[in-house]
Amino acid sequence: MSESSQAEAIEQAARFLIESRYVMAMTGAGISVESGIPPFRGPGGLWTTYGEPPMNGYQRFLENPKAAWEERINPTGPSAILRETVAAAEPNPGHEALVALEDMDILQFMITQNVDNLHRRAGSRNLAEIHGNSTLTRCIQCASRYPLEETSLDVLPPVCPKCNGMVKIDTVAFGEPIPPDVLAQCQQTTNRCDCMLVIGTSATVFPAAAFPIQVCESGGVLIEVNPYESDITPLCMVSLRGPSGDMLPQLVSAVQSLRGA
Repeated sequence: MSESSQAEAIEQAARFLIESRYVMAMTGAGISVESGIPPFRGPGGLWTTYGEPPMNGYQRFLENPKAAWEERINPTGPSAILRETVAAAEPNPGHEALVALEDMDILQFMITQNVDNLHRRAGSRNLAEIHGNSTLTRCIQCASRYPLEETSLDVLPPVCPKCNGMVKIDTVAFGEPIPPDVLAQCQQTTNRCDCMLVIGTSATVFPAAAFPIQVCESGGVLIEVNPYESDITPLCMVSLRGPSGDMLPQLVSAVQSLRGA
């Protein structure tokens, strides 16, 4: 895309954001890659390098939660690499631009598929982490969440102080249902959405991938921010081809400029 056509696309996207009633964003691994966190799939991905983890991770947890927690406390292989990388990662300009849009009352809500806590560290407030948050624990009975550092690991698995249920890491494992409270929040906000930014995701993992499709089918606008074409590209009114850390700050500037005109 030429420089002039990219600028036109950014301005068009900014106009859609300003003119919409309820703007949402959905983010995927691409925005975290820009903070140095490797993706799971594709070139350089953890699963590409080390192989995919068992698809029955939740069932294995339920069968032996103590062993699952021991692996969490002392990870090995790709789990150890990922934990070290996430611990060293910092929010990037893409995360910060989304906070700016929220502060400007443009962005009303965000769904992220990422578990790295970078959106919250950047300052995002109205956020649903559909695949969980690696810095939290969650009771599988009452869905109460606690900071990991405040969760006692003296007894494994930990016990929920509210209901005595079993506690696991908040990150959603393979074979584990999306927590109903989060899924309901995503659905309720998507029902209101008439414009969605789809950022750094191939939009192939369900149920998250269903939300932009729902917005499109209800007559809303999809704006894609991705260096590459994806499965969602044909449904998007505007596609900003580039890293979110580059495109989103430009989008913020365009919104500010149009509002000031």
